[in-house]
Amino acid sequence: MKDDLSRDVALLGDDDAVRHVLAEVCALTGMGFSAVAHVTQDRWIACQVDDRIDFGLDPGAELEVRKTICDEIRQSGKAIIIDDTDADRDWWNHPVPLLYGFHSYVSLPITLEDGSFFGTLCAIDPEPRTGRIADHLGELEALARQVARILQARIDQEPGIALGLPQPIR
Repeated sequence: MKDDLSRDVALLGDDDAVRHVLAEVCALTGMGFSAVAHVTQDRWIACQVDDRIDFGLDPGAELEVRKTICDEIRQSGKAIIIDDTDADRDWWNHPVPLLYGFHSYVSLPITLEDGSFFGTLCAIDPEPRTGRIADHLGELEALARQVARILQARIDQEPGIALGLPQPIR
């Protein structure tokens, strides 16, 4: 059973423009799963997903935040890109890709107008990417900014949505 925050996050992500961005992320990266996630110190909640690989998450679903790489993005505010975990010395034995069975990964921070960290725009796939995802970093960053604008507009329209956002990153 979803609590109020999970319901509010899923409601916030119930938007055709967000779904379109996720489809663009999958097309651009060649990955089979993309998501907008609301990430806090304590929670990782799927806001919206495009799941072509049966990863099994729906909007409002949660992962244990400490068992995500998105938690590292929350802490650093920087994107992480992995073309192939097996070929990357920093990631070949990392517990998160091993846990979820992915070999390619990209995640970018989503920051709202006031500078607060909302979460991440992320994508995964069980197969490594032969192309360099980093070659598309500018396009992916633009998509993350687009998601931030969409979410900000929806938050502004729905003042009752309580996301428990932290103070702005400065």
